[in-house]
Amino acid sequence: MRRWWSDARHFQIVALSSLLLINFFWIDFGARPFYAALAIASTLVTQVVCARLFGLPNIDLRSPLITGLSLSLLLRANEPWLPAAAGVIAIASKFVLRLDGKHIWNPAGFAIVVLLFTANGVWISPGQWGSGIWLASLLVFLAVLVLQAAQRSDIALFFLGCHGALLFARALWLGDPLTIPLHQMQSGSLLIFAFFMISDPRTAPDSRVGRFLFALSVALLAHYLTFFMQMRPALYVALIALSPVTLLLDRFVPAKPFQWNPSPQGASQ
Repeated sequence: MRRWWSDARHFQIVALSSLLLINFFWIDFGARPFYAALAIASTLVTQVVCARLFGLPNIDLRSPLITGLSLSLLLRANEPWLPAAAGVIAIASKFVLRLDGKHIWNPAGFAIVVLLFTANGVWISPGQWGSGIWLASLLVFLAVLVLQAAQRSDIALFFLGCHGALLFARALWLGDPLTIPLHQMQSGSLLIFAFFMISDPRTAPDSRVGRFLFALSVALLAHYLTFFMQMRPALYVALIALSPVTLLLDRFVPAKPFQWNPSPQGASQ
């Protein structure tokens, strides 16, 4: 049992599944069961197909399941084929868009941005899920458990710190009440982005310095896109636009690459 919980993906699956169940049976975040099933099923099927095509000896369905759950919580669409397409795009990107043995973009984030710019009837889940402090606390609690196991919790905290500092600085500059940035920080989708997307250990920089620089860069670009370009999905666009910088950071500030499991048997796409 202890060995089972030593893998951060198990924490992620439990956390994201719990949030999806809360959506279905308690507080409506906007996720539809059928659409969520399509997103999850498409990620799992695509993982199996790509693993066969690329000759992987083992097929590990944990990471695609996490991707499917993330898409279910974040992506909204008018047509059922769109969440299914998102799952295919997300998992295929892991296998095709790689460099130095590392996929460049967070799969769910990449699929979201591709569909936002190429398809109609696609949008991001509203940030305020009717959430109070208790829901934010729940998300943070689940996410911290995940990231402590993954040893990448610092990048989420770096990002939230930078993002929050920019929001508060803007409020002070404009003379706005501080309740405005506080309300902006109490966003369910913001916490999922911070704790499950930018902190993806397979796409985050390997070094702590690199993770801080990356988190700061994403926060700055997202702030610019939000308030100067009036772009609603600014966080996701900033993450995808800057993800290739991770490869440079790993070269200039090298550190031990992340692996889900230390043994070769646990290696997976």
